Amino acid sequence: MWEGADYRIVDPRPIAASAPYTFFLPNPLDVAALKDGDFIKATVKSIPESAQWDAERLWFVITSVSDEAFEARLEADPRDMPNFEKGRVIQIPRPAVIDLILSDDRAQTVGPREYWERCLVDGAVLNGARRIEFIYREDADNTSDSAFHDSGWRIRATTSGLSALEAEQATVECVALGAVLNKDDSWLHLIDAPAGSAFLRDFENNIWVEEKE
Repeated sequence: MWEGADYRIVDPRPIAASAPYTFFLPNPLDVAALKDGDFIKATVKSIPESAQWDAERLWFVITSVSDEAFEARLEADPRDMPNFEKGRVIQIPRPAVIDLILSDDRAQTVGPREYWERCLVDGAVLNGARRIEFIYREDADNTSDSAFHDSGWRIRATTSGLSALEAEQATVECVALGAVLNKDDSWLHLIDAPAGSAFLRDFENNIWVEEKE
């Protein structure tokens, strides 16, 4: 357990394992190369729990380095941790680092591809109630002011055994592609297919079959 008298540092590895397409940890080689003066981010919980925030992601500057951890100084006041003030120096275990900024021009490892473009997906896919059965890609609709572009992908859940009430209550969500891939990445190899593409899932053979017009 990574904690002091009034704080606990969250281990990010279970989160990264459960959401590999939306939660990215730094490359271990970059963490291994960190030195005094570099910046690191960690997720910290208050003890006792804060009134407003479950946890906060905070930036620290490294003041000394050991094999197991970094001694680091908090660079800004948390939003809702009265006992955890700017300038506080704590030990941050190496596996707790969720982001980093190098203080010089050292090369940093290129991270994995990220999937923040938006798609429309049946809510039943996101909540785990139903599996993806049909995917198709339209021309992207980027008429909104969103900072994230529409990918054009539309993700539909299986309707097998769906009652009339369930069909009436079905929702469609606009989310990052990565959020869908966290639930089911079996179609990842198709993600760069052009607009106009459509694929139906063959559950028996566990393959995606292209639908021809």
